[in-house]
Amino acid sequence: MADLRIYNVVILGLGFLFIFTAFTTCGNIEQTIVKSLDNDTFTGSGYHSLGIIYGIFSFSNLLAPTVVAIIGPQFTMFFSGILYSGYVAVFITPSTWSFYFTSVLIGIGAAMLWTAQGHFLVENSDASTINRNTGMFWALLQCSMLFGNLYIYFDWNGRIEISDRSRKTIFIGLLVTSVLGTLSFLALRKTLPPEEEMLNEEEGQPLLSSRIMYKQRANSAVQDAKSEFKTILQLLKTKTILLLSCCMAYSGLELSFYSGVYGTCIGATTEFGAAAKGLIGISGIVVGIGEIIGGGVFGLVCKNNRFRRTSVVFLGMVVHFVAFYLIYLNIPDDAPVVLKSSTLNKPYLTPSISIALLCSFLLGLGDSCFNTQLYSILGRVYAEQSAPAFAIFKFIQSIFAAVAFFYSGYLLLTWQLLIMVTLGFTGTLCFFVVERIQNFSVDQQQEY
Repeated sequence: MADLRIYNVVILGLGFLFIFTAFTTCGNIEQTIVKSLDNDTFTGSGYHSLGIIYGIFSFSNLLAPTVVAIIGPQFTMFFSGILYSGYVAVFITPSTWSFYFTSVLIGIGAAMLWTAQGHFLVENSDASTINRNTGMFWALLQCSMLFGNLYIYFDWNGRIEISDRSRKTIFIGLLVTSVLGTLSFLALRKTLPPEEEMLNEEEGQPLLSSRIMYKQRANSAVQDAKSEFKTILQLLKTKTILLLSCCMAYSGLELSFYSGVYGTCIGATTEFGAAAKGLIGISGIVVGIGEIIGGGVFGLVCKNNRFRRTSVVFLGMVVHFVAFYLIYLNIPDDAPVVLKSSTLNKPYLTPSISIALLCSFLLGLGDSCFNTQLYSILGRVYAEQSAPAFAIFKFIQSIFAAVAFFYSGYLLLTWQLLIMVTLGFTGTLCFFVVERIQNFSVDQQQEY
């Protein structure tokens, strides 16, 4: 049984590695691709597409647990993988209606995919293996930021414009990668607990017909969904969630910035010349390296009681603010909004590739600081209500990521950075307050 569970976790991680190699690469380059299209009938925006995805994703999270409970995590992930593959396929022969339609579908699919992933991972873990299995899955997932972006660097390096042939080659490759990840979910094997394997000893047939079992499962899922929704509404009224919502909102803004906006800014910077388009891929890789290093280091640091969560969050704020200041000096102000393929404005410094990639690393490192500590404090404060608490986190994060993607195509870089600095500072202060309240509560309990 243990070997089967390890097998399932590895296959699960590989499936997500392939699917998100395609999707992460797609998100990183799609605004650049859209701007390079030689198609007068296409009026879509990569920013708007990503905004739709995150907006639909946030609300679909409320229904996803019911779907997973009815049809099971394996087939939910397989179906979601098909939706991801459909979104990638649109870029081979793009049209405005299919671009936005698949954006809606992938938003729904993302909610189902991540809900099913959590369910399946827990199903294949116990108290002694959950940390190991989560670490294995997380390590495989983070590698998705490396491979696709590396190909983009080698293919786009030295290109001024992205040809139709290059675009089709890239997205056919990404489509094949996504389909392989989707098919890998079919290789997952069931590990049902004994109580669910109610077989008649004489006939070897299920005691309950499939129709009755599905009906019971659906009724149970609906009741659980109602109960969880009520819990979510109750938690939204608590002081802790209200304070942490500022930090959650900031994590959504900076998620949109590093995953879709900053790469586009680098690719649009005129001073980078023929290297600009290739740097989009390298930037994505360096962000991934920052995420991996930050997640690993801070995951270990926080096991040591000498280090508080507030120290890591404060470090994340400082790292991000340094990155924002360097970006402000190094990247032209019109980089996110320029309609042509390159910028017209001049930044304060002569744009430096080294500084640009350093900022990519700092963005990934800072993001890991905030996310690891948000997960940590929610897991501690809401140990008995973890699912609703994390649902609120994902909801707020996704809503603000969607809002940020929608305004990214209209606001100059300076204003986008200013919004993130303001909310980042406020979110960090609120996190400090929550941590202080929790420490005071623990001290009070120890006294009594």
